[in-house]
Amino acid sequence: EGVTEVLAHRGDSLQDKFVEVPCSEDYDSHKRFEGCTPRKCGRGVTDAVITREEAERIRRIAERGLSLGGSDGGASILDLHSGALSLGKHFVNLYRYFGDKIQDIFTEEDFALYRDVRQRIQQRIAQAFGISSASMYLTKPTFFSRINNTEAKTTHDEYWHPHVDKVTYGSFDYTSLLYLSDYTEDFGGGRFVFMDAGSNKTIEPRAGRVSFFTSGSENLHRVEKVHWGTRYAITISFTCNPDHGIGDPVLT
Repeated sequence: EGVTEVLAHRGDSLQDKFVEVPCSEDYDSHKRFEGCTPRKCGRGVTDAVITREEAERIRRIAERGLSLGGSDGGASILDLHSGALSLGKHFVNLYRYFGDKIQDIFTEEDFALYRDVRQRIQQRIAQAFGISSASMYLTKPTFFSRINNTEAKTTHDEYWHPHVDKVTYGSFDYTSLLYLSDYTEDFGGGRFVFMDAGSNKTIEPRAGRVSFFTSGSENLHRVEKVHWGTRYAITISFTCNPDHGIGDPVLT
């Protein structure tokens, strides 16, 4: 499918791989925050920030939450921040819908691990782009995704279209993905593809692998259709604008 270069094979164990690309003009149409808004753009992959064991624990959080609902189509979403959960062709608010039963599904330890993982990814991104981690704010949507080969029922299920995060969600400045399952072992298809002029660069998911990139048009991307199995990941997004910041999820 025009993929000419694999940035990260599933079998690789990468300390840090970083590719700088020229920044797009997308950031110019938003308020700039010096020391945070991208001046250096690019994409990175690391297997050295989150362990496979931590990724498995995080995946179990996703599995427990998604077992309460799930889309009729191939892509299901769980957002612990807003409570959004795919249910059939719609979304429900997990916290309102299930109320006190939530305490039986998630623990304080789950949320502490989630917070710790998020902070480590944030620090890694700040380091790669030479900015202060304190100048970045978690933003929405930050969510778990579970993708299988069930036929799409709504536009929410059509996850495979090329898109630019900064255009889709104006608040995004830095996007990251933590993969929670293994390409070719847990699922087929489902690779992450950067769509560059004249060539594509792909990342093969493996549990614990983090890929991250600046969110503008310099990183147009898509996810291949999943052909078999189940692909789990969490998208964790950051903004430089404190007005668009959200807090970590809390087990109330």
